Amino acid sequence: MFGIRSKLLSCLAAGMMFSLAAQAAEPLKAAFVYIGPTGDHGWTYSHDQGRKALEARYGSAVQTTFVENVPETADSERVFRDLAQKGYKVIYGTSFGYMNQMEKVARAFPKTVFMHATGYKTAPNLGVYDVRTYEGAYLLGVLAGKMSKSGKLGVVGSIPIPEVIRNINAFTLGARSVNPSTQTRVVWVNSWFDPGKEREAALSLLSQGADVLMQNTDSPAVVQAAKEKGALAFGWDSDMSKFGGDAQLAASELNWAPIYTSAVAEIKAGTWKPAHIWWGVKQGALDIGHFSPLVPADVKALVLARRDGLRSGKLHPFAGPVKDQGGKVFVAAGKVYSDADLSKMNFYVQGVASDIPK
Repeated sequence: MFGIRSKLLSCLAAGMMFSLAAQAAEPLKAAFVYIGPTGDHGWTYSHDQGRKALEARYGSAVQTTFVENVPETADSERVFRDLAQKGYKVIYGTSFGYMNQMEKVARAFPKTVFMHATGYKTAPNLGVYDVRTYEGAYLLGVLAGKMSKSGKLGVVGSIPIPEVIRNINAFTLGARSVNPSTQTRVVWVNSWFDPGKEREAALSLLSQGADVLMQNTDSPAVVQAAKEKGALAFGWDSDMSKFGGDAQLAASELNWAPIYTSAVAEIKAGTWKPAHIWWGVKQGALDIGHFSPLVPADVKALVLARRDGLRSGKLHPFAGPVKDQGGKVFVAAGKVYSDADLSKMNFYVQGVASDIPK
């Protein structure tokens, strides 16, 4: 009797160990929800490159999937809920407009980790993350200020939220740091990805005299338009030189891999906690690269020196004194605009010659 019981206990113990081993061998399932197509060569493309880097880093220990072209409407809630029901351990929502839907679904699936890009709402299982895109915009502005002949710059804006307004301001501050007479004009398309509207906006800015364009939209339509019209532009979120050729002066390139790999490491180790991750040049989440041969060596060296200043913390795009569009100082000399203030920026700096839509 004792022998039978001993064998039974041994079998149960072996079964438990096998079950635990099987669980340990199961890959962590990570899902990504994208606002646009993975081939947009901009925002969504950069996130998908981060997803691929995550797979490369962890191999069979991580299994990923993605859903592209998900609108920022109530319908996105269905997508997040479906992925949670399918057992994905971490779900990344990569656009601002997903915030409320993710918050709702996160409450219904407390054992699933949700991470929302560019938002501000958190919960016990909902964190937020972002890249300091304004640092890249500032560097592009420095280059634009040096390369513009007319002193008129243009920005194709997506949606007038603080994230985008902040980038326009940083671009303008960068340009005016090397050429105080430059002015920035903005045309809004009210979409993240609409190549047709982006092209029309670019052509409108060029017709107003702008000779260097930046964009906060996702397709390469702006650099294509600049190339066709003999103007200059920049890659945004990724290198777009295959579309703009030498007309792309440089690209502000996002690297989401450090954020994605570190978050998964914490989830696998059981140490993940909701936080507001906001990384930039310093953490390797952003860089400027793919300079055009049209950029003189001394100008490139200047831009890279500013990049290194951002990396070391010696330089901040919003270090005072900084004036608003009306000429009022909102960052005093010796001060730096705080992250809290940057996150809700809803006004233009001096040098922007357009109005924010109401």
